[in-house]
Amino acid sequence: MDLRDGVKTSQNKVSSEAQKLSVFVKDGSKSLVDRLESYEDIINLEVGDTGLHRAKGFEREFDIRQLYIKYEGDNPTGTQKDRIAFAQVYDALRREFGTVSLATCGNYGVAVALAANLAGVDCRIYIPESYHTDRVEEMSHLGATIIRLPGNYEDVVKASSLLAVEHGWYDANPGGSNTPLQISAYSQIATEIFEDLGDAPKYCAVPVSNGTLFAGIYRGFVNLYKRGKTSRIPKMIAASSAKKNPIIQSYLQGLDYCKDLDPKSIKETKYNEPLINWHSFDGEEALYALRESAGEAFNISDKKLRDMTALLAKKEGFRILPASTAGLIALLELDEKLNFEPDRFVAVLTAKH
Repeated sequence: MDLRDGVKTSQNKVSSEAQKLSVFVKDGSKSLVDRLESYEDIINLEVGDTGLHRAKGFEREFDIRQLYIKYEGDNPTGTQKDRIAFAQVYDALRREFGTVSLATCGNYGVAVALAANLAGVDCRIYIPESYHTDRVEEMSHLGATIIRLPGNYEDVVKASSLLAVEHGWYDANPGGSNTPLQISAYSQIATEIFEDLGDAPKYCAVPVSNGTLFAGIYRGFVNLYKRGKTSRIPKMIAASSAKKNPIIQSYLQGLDYCKDLDPKSIKETKYNEPLINWHSFDGEEALYALRESAGEAFNISDKKLRDMTALLAKKEGFRILPASTAGLIALLELDEKLNFEPDRFVAVLTAKH
């Protein structure tokens, strides 16, 4: 099986200032408080504050008003995963763990490897032995130890979590006790959108896999609204690979819980791999966000993902991983169906190509 969790190998460059701060963070003779403060400075320098771009080419192409693209490819390793990776490693450093471990199909592994490298924390990354990702080389270059385990992604998450407990390592896997931390890290995306627009958009569209990103952005908007910062909470649009994501299927079936899919029914391709799973680790939180925001859920075909990638490059100059366009496709399809009144609309693009 030849699967690529999509982002092409990146330079993973951080600023010289961040490199200097990293030297201090790694110095065990310094106080933990000072080291944590320096690591926070690295996060503030490198992670988040990604661009919000008015997509005027698409506005003309699809006859939609004020369409904005939130481009997470601006993060150091080229995806939104940097936000949760640095949050997890900060937590590991704070709690004085010497090793972080996790399962990955690619992008999250590189993000944690970079975050751990800058913190001076050992990193152990477990990858399903049948999976291939071009990013293994990056993880190794950043000092991570790569271990192949049998089974699918969900199996390897379970196995690596058990190994973390056995060895006393920090478990950075999705779900469980890490969900609040990861949702909090992703909620910052909503804050950044609000700061650029001055209010919440009418709709916010997001690609969905485990559901953590989707739930986090929704929570961020809820918190802003409760604090009187925004006039509304956006309707959240979730989109994933056609019939290969439990969150989308559960919502479309009207279920009040996230029902696992049959693992045998999931077929991976080079286009859909970052989106699919038979069990979504934070599916309940994502379903809650869909219901509470009166949102919509969409199944997106590989062909649509591929075609949208080409159109984004042509009309807006973005080189985007196909899976990352799912939310944008869904938003445009909903506009075609409902013919939106003039307002502001945001689609999150999660990774560069």
